[in-house]
Amino acid sequence: MKAAVLNANEGRFDVEDVRIDIPKGREVLVDVKACGLCHSDLHLAEANYGVPLPAVLGHELAGVVREVGPDVRELKVGDHVVGSLVQFCGHCVSCLSGRTYQCEHPEETMRATSDGQRLTRMSDDKPVYTGWGTAAFAEQALVHENQLVKIPEAVPFPQASILGCGVITGAGAAINSADLKTGDTVVVIGVGGVGLNAIAGAKLAGASHIIAIDNQPAKEELARKFGATDFVNSGERDAVAVVKEILPRGADHAFEVIGLPVTTELAVQLVRPGGTAYLVGLHRPGQTFPVAGLDVIVRQVEVKGVFMGSSNIKHDIPMYADLYLQGRFNLDDLISREVNISEINEAYEDLKHGAIARSVITSF
Repeated sequence: MKAAVLNANEGRFDVEDVRIDIPKGREVLVDVKACGLCHSDLHLAEANYGVPLPAVLGHELAGVVREVGPDVRELKVGDHVVGSLVQFCGHCVSCLSGRTYQCEHPEETMRATSDGQRLTRMSDDKPVYTGWGTAAFAEQALVHENQLVKIPEAVPFPQASILGCGVITGAGAAINSADLKTGDTVVVIGVGGVGLNAIAGAKLAGASHIIAIDNQPAKEELARKFGATDFVNSGERDAVAVVKEILPRGADHAFEVIGLPVTTELAVQLVRPGGTAYLVGLHRPGQTFPVAGLDVIVRQVEVKGVFMGSSNIKHDIPMYADLYLQGRFNLDDLISREVNISEINEAYEDLKHGAIARSVITSF
């Protein structure tokens, strides 16, 4: 089968032939119908995060179950499913408390073999790392059932794919991590796929002010479509000054979804005394960011790391799918374009420049 293989941390993928194994245990073989191009995969392609190479990445997965392993309990052939990189065992204290995103034994979703992989390169039988446990940049994916969620067939595959990461990360940060209340005030720094979902989640939770910040003015229309009440072009204006004009005390919550030290510092500056800055964007390995001690101590500002929107995928993904079908959650405008897997590098170049929300692989 065709797959986009990462052979080196040089920021590009090579489309190659890869062999995939049959399902074992609780594994599920999925025909991939759509896979979103998330920035997290680009981060791993450009820098060494410790991911073994060669690897097949891709984690915003939507498809149809082709075959199931002998111990699979939740899914059957023909089910429409969404995959996620949230790996959880299901029996540790965190999982039993509903906090599957904090699982203590996520490795249990991988194979207990010498290399643990489900993919093999066709030419030399060299194991290929199963990135995120999903490896969805391929025609098929072999995934543990804990990482898959059944969804209604009425949800189109491109829209369904982004439920697995962009939606639950952004909207989940607002709804789960921040536990927004009606009337709260919000700032979202970065209006990409995750940022748009943070805006949508804040709107769904009833925020009174949702200020979107980005250095590309063309994103204002999209931000407002998802629920932003205000937009700040940080390329032309001082974001702190503009936000303080709208919210003199600062925002209750600020979401940083880019993963840069300068925007992390900005998030801390934009919250009110006692407010919280949420770090949603993925930082590079070894990267640090400055936080003023007076902000933390005197202003009592909290800084909170967020992983995958604090989401329980078995609950949250079906919820967002239902809200979409009810017309209450916007997924359609997240899809900037659909591409063939051969166009993956060009699509990621577009994402680097911030001109699009999400490209989705829909053909191979």
